[in-house]
Amino acid sequence: MERLIAYFSDMPSLHRLLILVGGLTLFSLLETAQPLFDLNYKRLRHALPNLFFTLTTIIVNLPLAFLLVKSSDWVTANEFGLLYMVELPTWLFAIIGVMLMDLIGAYLIHYIEHHVKWMWQFHVIHHSDQHIDTTSGNRHHPGESVFRFVFTIIATLVVGAPIWMIFVYQTLSAILTQFNHANVQLPEWLEKILRVVIVTPSMHRSHHHYRLPYSDSNYGNIFSFWDRMFGTLILVDNKKVRYGLDTYMAPKESQDVWTMLKLPFQKYRPTPQYEQEEKL
Repeated sequence: MERLIAYFSDMPSLHRLLILVGGLTLFSLLETAQPLFDLNYKRLRHALPNLFFTLTTIIVNLPLAFLLVKSSDWVTANEFGLLYMVELPTWLFAIIGVMLMDLIGAYLIHYIEHHVKWMWQFHVIHHSDQHIDTTSGNRHHPGESVFRFVFTIIATLVVGAPIWMIFVYQTLSAILTQFNHANVQLPEWLEKILRVVIVTPSMHRSHHHYRLPYSDSNYGNIFSFWDRMFGTLILVDNKKVRYGLDTYMAPKESQDVWTMLKLPFQKYRPTPQYEQEEKL
């Protein structure tokens, strides 16, 4: 445990980049070998805007990282936060801390984005993707990247997270985001086992279905039990899931970066192809 803490306390930026690239590579290969949906789209063309928004997320996070480090240093020096209310063994301190970071920094902000109209308008570009795969995980408007970073700082202050815990959380978050968006078909028995603890592709896909109430469900990123605990879990037949939004736009526009960047500042335009009601 001490070695793990030492590593994540001073985790090289190169290692974080390798985890990001390595995850994309691994899950892309799995998508090729065992896809749920046929790969009847141009994967590279689809990936380019998603990788662009992955880059903008990194760019947004770089200058804000200073605030995150300062926040973590302050709570650690002053033993401020929920984790310091009770003395815990290091392993339990780490597990509870990462769980709470995921609750506030991922589940809570995701839920809020779906229920606050002006925040939803930034989140729309994530849901506009009509071919969800592992590259879709980081398809976030730069404005949304700011929201999520702010909630990571809030989580740090509430939890009292040391910097090593933040890096563990962010590493798991990056890997699980790529995993639960992957267009890969896992054996049902494996899905059920994994879903007890973590968010799986089968669980998350309904969140990207084009209609309510499915898109307003399954907000979790790392841990699956938050959705069960707060009543936001919906499990559906993945083969019937249809990606996109019933209030969005044509497929070609959903791949145009400039259009997506402007989207939060424009009114929605209904898309006729989505008018018919559909139940999963």
